[in-house]
Amino acid sequence: MKIIIAGAGNVGTHLAKLLSLEKQDIILMDDDEENLSMISNSYDLMTVTASPTSIKGLTEAGVKEAALFIAVTPDESRNMTACMLATNLGAQKTVARIDNYEYLLPANKDFFQRLGVNSLIYPEMLAAKEIVSSIKMSWVRQSWEFCGGALIMLGAKMRETATILDTPLCDLENKDYYHVVAIKRGQSTIIPHGSDKLLLNDIVYFMTTRKYIPHIRKIAGKESYPDVKRVMIMGGSRIAIRTAQYAPDYMEIKIVDNDLQRCNRLTEVLSDKVMVINGDGRDMDLLLEEGLSRMDAFVALTDNSETNILACLAAKRKGVEKTVAEVENIDYISMAESLDIGTVINKKMIAAGHIYQMMLDADVNNVKSLTFANAEVAEFTVKEGAKITKQIIKYSNIPKEITIGGLIRGGEGMLVSGDTLVRPGDHVVVFCLNMMIKKAEKFFN
Repeated sequence: MKIIIAGAGNVGTHLAKLLSLEKQDIILMDDDEENLSMISNSYDLMTVTASPTSIKGLTEAGVKEAALFIAVTPDESRNMTACMLATNLGAQKTVARIDNYEYLLPANKDFFQRLGVNSLIYPEMLAAKEIVSSIKMSWVRQSWEFCGGALIMLGAKMRETATILDTPLCDLENKDYYHVVAIKRGQSTIIPHGSDKLLLNDIVYFMTTRKYIPHIRKIAGKESYPDVKRVMIMGGSRIAIRTAQYAPDYMEIKIVDNDLQRCNRLTEVLSDKVMVINGDGRDMDLLLEEGLSRMDAFVALTDNSETNILACLAAKRKGVEKTVAEVENIDYISMAESLDIGTVINKKMIAAGHIYQMMLDADVNNVKSLTFANAEVAEFTVKEGAKITKQIIKYSNIPKEITIGGLIRGGEGMLVSGDTLVRPGDHVVVFCLNMMIKKAEKFFN
């Protein structure tokens, strides 16, 4: 598949690296040669130094043969224009990165289709939704819902209070309530089997249904963690605005930002339930004065990864149980985990996962990266005649790097075993070690 990525910024380069490892025909465009030189020597892809809004540049990049054109420059208008040009020059499908929520309204979908923009992606909105999902349950690192909550994935770190440590998974009681689908241990990610054990400090990813969430919380030893009602956000970014808007009404939110004009803007666009404070979020005396030690959650969303990590560490020391840091430097994610700061949000990984699903042949509803683990989770809709429907799971020859976490049938979530027979139309949630999704999809087509 020929894929052209316009914009060698954070999202574009991360996506180019991801797709080049799958031996796709990748062309990365940017009008800044320096941005391209940093990636062209290390990965199997072509680079084109040209503006994505140049007809000549797009033609030289071979847009006429492109199956997918992705515009992810920092400029929304430029991305939209590039996609319109790419469509008219022959690209089969286009994706534009935007920062205007209005464009995503269902009423505008057909309008943009007619213009030649097939899909829109708003990374800040996606990141905000993940933040809200993570702070709803203070004891989890990551949580995702599938098919409206019919199946739920929870990632939690194992502490001394967990009751499921050091026991083979096959010997655990009530294991019909959940399925352990992945384990992050040190720098390694494990797709577990019955003989594997959960160890202290593992990050364990559980698949379960909503009614068994309290059971997962109990066996993970997290019952003492408070429900989140009071939240402090450091940094008044677009992600912060969306987080405040998506947060449940029962949450009391304070946003601290040192830019007075931005604070005035926040006050205008946010409801009365959000308190906006003009001040330096790095000033611990200010944060304590504003009630940091009484907060249930602290979310650091400045444009500086180091500041966010350090702020979360400081909040932890002041007694805040749940902390979330936006860490855009991927190299810092493992460091953030080693410092035990809590949940890490990386919007380029989130955005890349959503774009990645567009190039899969199977019917995929969601693709998400496990931030701390080199693994992805994908939700496939099983097609008639798919390989996975021919025999029960244990005889399907699924690679050991892939596991089925559960399925949704007729709107009802259920866990699976080796004796489960997957049917056409089922929604199947699959966990894969890095770069295995393309192999996994062959079972569901």
